[in-house]
Amino acid sequence: MHKEIILASASPRRITLLKEWGLSFGVVPSGFDEKTNLIKPSYLVKNLAYQKGLFVADKYPNSLIISADTIVVLNGRIIGKPKDKKESKDIVRELNGSKHKVYTGVTLIYKDKKSIFYDVAHVKMKKLSEPELKQLFGKHMDKAGSYAVQDSGDNFVDKIYGDYYTVVGLPYIKLKKELKKFNVHLL
Repeated sequence: MHKEIILASASPRRITLLKEWGLSFGVVPSGFDEKTNLIKPSYLVKNLAYQKGLFVADKYPNSLIISADTIVVLNGRIIGKPKDKKESKDIVRELNGSKHKVYTGVTLIYKDKKSIFYDVAHVKMKKLSEPELKQLFGKHMDKAGSYAVQDSGDNFVDKIYGDYYTVVGLPYIKLKKELKKFNVHLL
């Protein structure tokens, strides 16, 4: 594989995952404004991932661009990253003991070739006490749903139905399959 790969994201989780999966890549955060009027979760994550990828692909036309977007959906309502600590507190309380969905959209762009896909995982949260919840308030301001499944200290997620990595921010199974179409192979 001779083409340069660029992750259009500054997400530490996505960077770590791609390194663990054996990819050599550069990081160029898209800086794309994520405001949208889309309300169907699958369209939303695919569209935002595509827009982020396109933003970077325009600057690096000979590189394979990987971009992604993740949201939490509770009772049909889309929950993104909290704006402030108060919103983080509200989100964590609302997710306490809930069952919700996590959608991650991914786009791969290399010259005229594109792959746009998404995955969804179902997440069951533990019912935590108020003191336990307080430890999470404002802790994950950069994550949709204001929690981190990969943070073992959180102890908030009870069970995941689907691809664990979809909840982290990159669906491994689907990404591995789609990258093969670009002659890129994950471990």
